Amino acid sequence: MGAMSARPNPEAAAQQAENNAPHRAGFACFVGRPNAGKSTLTNALVGQKVAITSNRPQTTRHTVRGIVHREDAQLILVDTPGLHKPRTLLGERLNDVVRTTWAEVDVIGFCLPADQKLGPGDKFIVKELAGIKKTPKIAIITKTDLVDSKQLTEQLLAVSRLGEELGFEWAEIIPVSAVKDSQVDLLADLIAPLLPESPPLYPEGDLTDEPEMVMVAELIREAALEGVRDELPHSIAVVVEEMLPREDRPADRPLLDIHANVYIERPSQKGIIIGPKGKRLKEVGMKSRKHIEALLGTPVFLDLHVKVAKDWQRDPKQLRKLGF
Repeated sequence: MGAMSARPNPEAAAQQAENNAPHRAGFACFVGRPNAGKSTLTNALVGQKVAITSNRPQTTRHTVRGIVHREDAQLILVDTPGLHKPRTLLGERLNDVVRTTWAEVDVIGFCLPADQKLGPGDKFIVKELAGIKKTPKIAIITKTDLVDSKQLTEQLLAVSRLGEELGFEWAEIIPVSAVKDSQVDLLADLIAPLLPESPPLYPEGDLTDEPEMVMVAELIREAALEGVRDELPHSIAVVVEEMLPREDRPADRPLLDIHANVYIERPSQKGIIIGPKGKRLKEVGMKSRKHIEALLGTPVFLDLHVKVAKDWQRDPKQLRKLGF
């Protein structure tokens, strides 16, 4: 920026800045314990219930949870799988995914419920955040409708102190109630200036409602095509028949059962997909399961079956059934 020679009057300058203010667009993610109110907040910001994804290159690695379109900015909310103390190699991998995402987004919002004391889980997350130097971090005290002003003040002080202890300053600390729609717009106002200057990254009205099952099917299809693209480039379709949480699991060890069918056009293609002694199908399952777990942020049991849907690409009834 060049230096200004003459100083225009402040009001005119403000007016001009408003008219010529550059449009901003970028990515933000909300982090926090599982019940910190992240998804309710996302839905309140976007203004409708969303569970959406995109097949555009810049977001293939991260699920887009919703997009806030504004005159001056476009805020794209992306999902990260929950960060936790890893118990397994997969846990460590997921945590790496989380850290990579945090380093790639433009703003991180740390959500802390107003009605719960700062716990070890929160401290663990904030400590990780402290390690990501360049990204601005906003502390968001959620569920403010559940507490009185004294409790709220204590929580605001606690989160401010935690930042100081870990050697960083929150870009903003803001209390919100998504349920009562209190200060949600203000949160968007605070995030917008922290985004980079950029034209909108998505068309207005884009990204509403492509459900997770479609994304999961796409991940399985990608894994199934790997290495056999030449032999069966377009003759694979994947349909996720159901996704259900496994019953009787402890709350801290959930498991999602996913049953999916991989459809091919001819019986002769079955061997290509399944491979000798089922080895290839097993690899497809392992590879896609890892991606699905990173996408949904939860451990998954994946049940895959290969079925023949004769010449499905030319059969309108089959195409409808397979979601085309």
